[in-house]
Amino acid sequence: QVQLVESGGGLVQAGDSLRLSCAASGRTFSNSVMGWFRQAPGKERKLLATNWSGGASWYADSVKGRFTISRDNAKNMVYLQMNSLKPEDTAVYYCAADSTGMGTYDYWGQGTQVTVSS
Repeated sequence: QVQLVESGGGLVQAGDSLRLSCAASGRTFSNSVMGWFRQAPGKERKLLATNWSGGASWYADSVKGRFTISRDNAKNMVYLQMNSLKPEDTAVYYCAADSTGMGTYDYWGQGTQVTVSS
C-alpha cells in the first residue's frame, strides 16, 4: 500500500519556523515530482512548492524566500522548511507525488494542520 504521511504541523506564533515532513512508503518516489500544497478554510487547495528529482525547485510567490522544499531519497522523505510564518499561512498542508511526471499528482497525504497566531 502506497502512503504519504505528513507530520510536523502545529500551533506557532507569527515569525516562528516549522519543518513539515512527508514520509513515503510502499514505493520509492526518488524519480517522482514531489509537491507541497495547502488549503485554508473556505479556499481552494494551492500548490506551494515543487521539487523535481533532478534537484530543481519551484515556489509560489506567496512563500518564495520563506519556504524551502527538500527531499532525502535514501529515506524516502520530503520536507518543507517554513520560516517567518505569517497568520495567512494557516492551513492544512499536504504532501503529494506526481509519479508519472505528467503534471498530475496521483498520490496524496492526509494533511497536517499549521496554525499561525498573530
